[in-house]
Amino acid sequence: MDGKKMRLSHDWVPFKEITPKLQLAVVCSEDQNYLKHFGFDWGAIQKAMKQNEEGKHIRGASTITQQTAKNVFLWPGRSYIRKGFEVWFTLLIEIFWSKERIMEVYLNSIEMGDGVYGAQAATQHWYRKDASSLTPIQAAGIAAILPNPRKYKATSSSSYINNRKTKIMRVMRQVGKIDYDK
Repeated sequence: MDGKKMRLSHDWVPFKEITPKLQLAVVCSEDQNYLKHFGFDWGAIQKAMKQNEEGKHIRGASTITQQTAKNVFLWPGRSYIRKGFEVWFTLLIEIFWSKERIMEVYLNSIEMGDGVYGAQAATQHWYRKDASSLTPIQAAGIAAILPNPRKYKATSSSSYINNRKTKIMRVMRQVGKIDYDK
């Protein structure tokens, strides 16, 4: 290891105990077409492939459903075999789970800080409160660190993360709320 003490915090909470503000923040940050696609955002995949071919900063295009499949059923790392399994599990998740269930599992399984897993553990870690009571800016703070939660902090953030929070808040205001019943 790197000499750091390993920390692990996880506390599963039901969907209704996770504020819609956090749900909205992660959709605005991670997967703006979440309610429109069936597990794969083909437009985002095409953009990522084009950008990656041009040799610019490597860009991913994983949806919330794909990230859920990876985090719940698969191992870390990158390989064509793992990606193939991810596609399979993504399809199964979209077939058998509602969008609310996907969001519940996603928000309870993703890393939201170094060794901090799930919405409840993250809100306790970063803001000393329950997942049901985040403010919009706090929800945006957690969503802003998701690209690399071991590197970034939701509080006392770098200018990069503060800029991401501002962008996420702007999109949250435009979107307004998530309507799973559409």
